[in-house]
This record gives sequence, structure tokens and C-alpha cells, in this order.
Amino acid sequence: MASPSDAGDSLFESLTKVDPKKAEAQAKELEERLLAQNVKAQNRLRELIGSNSTLPVTINKVLLVGGGHTRRSFLDPIFNPLLSVNRDRPYTLGEALHEVGSVATKLERFGIFKEPISTFIDRPSQTDPSTTVTDIDVYIRAQERGRFSAKTGTDIGNAEGSAYGEVQLRNIFGGAESLNLNASAGTRTRSSYQAIFDTPVLSDPEKRITIDALASSTHKPWASHEEGLTGGGLKYSWATKSGMRHQLAYTGVWRQITGLGEKASPTVRNDAGDSVKSSITHTWLADRLNHPLLPSRGYLIKTVSEIAGWGPLKGDVGFLKSEIVTTGALPIPIPGIKGDSGVSLTAGLRSGFLLPLPVGFGGASQPSRINDRFILGGPTDVRGFKMGGLGPHDGSDSVGGDVYAAGSANLLVPFPRVGKDAPLRLQLFANAGRLLPLKDSKGKGKAEAGKSVQKDFYSTVSQLGDGLPSTAVGVGVVYAHPVARFELNFSLPLVMRRGEEGRKGLQFGVGINFL
Repeated sequence: MASPSDAGDSLFESLTKVDPKKAEAQAKELEERLLAQNVKAQNRLRELIGSNSTLPVTINKVLLVGGGHTRRSFLDPIFNPLLSVNRDRPYTLGEALHEVGSVATKLERFGIFKEPISTFIDRPSQTDPSTTVTDIDVYIRAQERGRFSAKTGTDIGNAEGSAYGEVQLRNIFGGAESLNLNASAGTRTRSSYQAIFDTPVLSDPEKRITIDALASSTHKPWASHEEGLTGGGLKYSWATKSGMRHQLAYTGVWRQITGLGEKASPTVRNDAGDSVKSSITHTWLADRLNHPLLPSRGYLIKTVSEIAGWGPLKGDVGFLKSEIVTTGALPIPIPGIKGDSGVSLTAGLRSGFLLPLPVGFGGASQPSRINDRFILGGPTDVRGFKMGGLGPHDGSDSVGGDVYAAGSANLLVPFPRVGKDAPLRLQLFANAGRLLPLKDSKGKGKAEAGKSVQKDFYSTVSQLGDGLPSTAVGVGVVYAHPVARFELNFSLPLVMRRGEEGRKGLQFGVGINFL
């Protein structure tokens, strides 16, 4: 016979014992009920706004909740245009909500507030005699990100891996300014120390001024030397209403070619030592790709133009350097598959030239240096060739060229059973390129040298179409990680000129910019 205490224990256990399946079903039911209530509330709010979208309103004031370290003079140019007192006509409710949302999005782009930024609208206090029946108050709730952060990690770039340490200071003076201090060491960049100060202009996230200082040492395995850089620059970046991005930059840098290998070629040894480059660069970008690393539709056009040493720029190297990069992606429909099949064709074309110029206001043009020439070939541009495998060589060293053109066509197909939404593709590709040197006009008079450079330049450009370019085809696997794009390809060079270095077989590439 059970004792009273045993009966109590059994009753307690029966009350506290919960069926896991029943608890899971109840939790799921509660979650579905809350979700349904939220959807219903959103639909009611949408209907309410829709039925009153033409209601006239005036924005009386805008309040930022949570921006304690952000100064008023920085926020005023953002918020003041919202106030009805600064407009020539009243809002409708729909227009007011749209403008408030645009301001919240603008605040997010400064990078000093955590996402998402919430907005609320309320009627002003009726005890305020200065308000009217159409007045509304806008409240923007934004939580500031930490003003100091430090991190360490690894970076994966074009054919390079590195470890780094970074310290970042945000919103230093209350106007979305930032200071980044970065130190890294890697496989190619032996050491790099960089400081970058960035600030928006006129409270506009699309207009920024950047000041940077750099000291680095990079190993150039394809040309038997290391290059040391010490210098700095000033950049101004802006975007147009159509979404085009521009950047105008001045760079002053002291370059050193040092650490020559035992088998360094005469060309490399001739350019060894110091040089100073003083240049102005303009970059223009139109990016309409639907994905930065694995696009299936859209296009990208980028131009980079640099002038160094000419006129007041001085330094001891002078040239005009220009490069254009284009990429296009097109989805391919497959019969029997509705919507996007995941199969796409991408194509890229790049070209550039380097034209020597007189340094300062006089003198003759000097031949280009190995520091400034183009390098072509490798797993991230013309696949099927070694890094720097195309173009002029001196012995085993790739010494670069002054004029180049390269193109690629890639067919990307989803893997069976993986699906089109996975960032994994099978790749079939064909790419080609040509890299040529400009003739040496050294030793000629000023006028003669100038005419000779122009003549040699046009002659070199015309040679790009002489004969077949260096060509390779292959098949591989592409994985688009959020940090970088990974490719493992089997490549087969089909056309290769004397002195160039192909890469038959497996080739692994990691980077963010692929041809």
C-alpha cells in the first residue's frame, strides 16, 4: 500500500511531467498565432495609410532618439529639408512617409548606427498653441554603433592570403568620421601598415573625402624582386543621381625595387632602386550586376585614368595610363524550367595602355618602368597561364607591357541536386589575352621623341590584332563565398607565344575581381 507521501510525489510528477511533442506543438501554434497577428496588424496599417495617403500633413519637428555622440550641426542638413517650414508646398501623408524613410536609409549609409533604424509618427501636444491640426512629429530611433573596435583575422584577395590586425575609431568628431589603422603580413605583401581617415562632405554619405598613408613591402615572384611603397594620398568620392560613382585622387609615393633574386634579369636590375610617383587618378564605375561575385544578369563598366609626372606634378616618372574593365551577365532560359534556371553566360573584356610623358614642363619622355606596367595572366584574369605569364619576358622574369587587351566567356551551370540558389556552379570558360611592350624612344631629341612615342603607340595598338591572342579553355568549379570567389579549374592552353608561361592542369584562384 502506497504511503501518503508517495501519493503526493506521484501527483507532483504527473503535474510537472510535460509531453515534448505536445509542448512543441503548442509552441508552434503560439508562434503561428503571433505571426498571423503581426501580418494582420501590418495589413491594417497598410490599409489605413493607403486610405489616407492623400491626407495633407505638415512635419512640425524631427527628433533623433539615441544619437548622443552625433553633433547637431551634422544632423541639421539631413533633417531640416524634412520640415514643412522649409518647403514651398505641403506634404501628403504618403509623401511624408516616403521622405522619412529616405532619411532613415541615408542615416544607415553613414555606418555609425546599428540597423534597422526605426521611425515613428505622432501628433504634437495639443497644449502647444503653435501647432496646427495637420502637424505631425517625426521620431527616428537609432542606436549608435560602438565608437571603438579592434579585430584580427585573415584576408583573401587576388592570388594572395594575409593575416591582419585592425583598429577602427568611428564618429570621432560627431560627424560620421572614421579612422582605420591596419597592419598585415601575407604571402605576397610581406608587410603593410596603413592609416585611413574618412569623412562625409556636407552630411552626404555619397560624398566623401579620404586621407591615407601607407608603408608596405610586396614580393613580386614573377619578376624576381620586392617593391617597397611609402607615401600617401587624398581622395574625393561622389555618386550621381543615376548611380554612377566617381573618385578623384592624388597620390604621392616613394617606390623602391629591392630584394632582387639571384637570377633577376637585366631589365629588373636596370629598374632597381628608387623612384617617386606623383599622380592624379580618376575612377568611374557603373555597376548594375545583380551579384558582385556570381552575377547572372546586369553589367559593369569601370574606367581608371592616371596621369603622373606631367606639368606641376613632377616626381621622376611621367606617363598617361588608362584602363577599362567591362563585365556582362545574361541568364539563359532552359525549356521545362519555370523562372530563373540558374544557368548564365558571363563575358568580360579588359584593355589598357601606358603612354610615357615628359616629367615636369620639359625634357624627353622616358621609357616606362616595371613598377607601372601591366601584368597579365593568372587564375583571376587570363586563366590557363601563370601569374604574369603573358607578354614580354626577360629570362624567367615577366617584365610587363604597355598595351594589353583580354577577354573571357564563362558558362555557369548549377550542380544537380544542389540547386540554383546555392552559391556553387560548374564553369566552362574560354579566355584570351595579348600584352605588348612600347618601343624605346630614349636618346632621341624632345620633338623627335614625342613624335616617336605617338607613332610607336599607334603601331603597338595595331599589333593587338596581328595573329591569334594567347588562348586557353577549361572547366572548373566556382564557389561564391561572401568574402571572396573561389575557383578550381582544369585549364588547357591552346595558343601561347614564345617566352610565355602556360599552366596546363589544375589551377586554383581566390579573389574578388575575375575576368
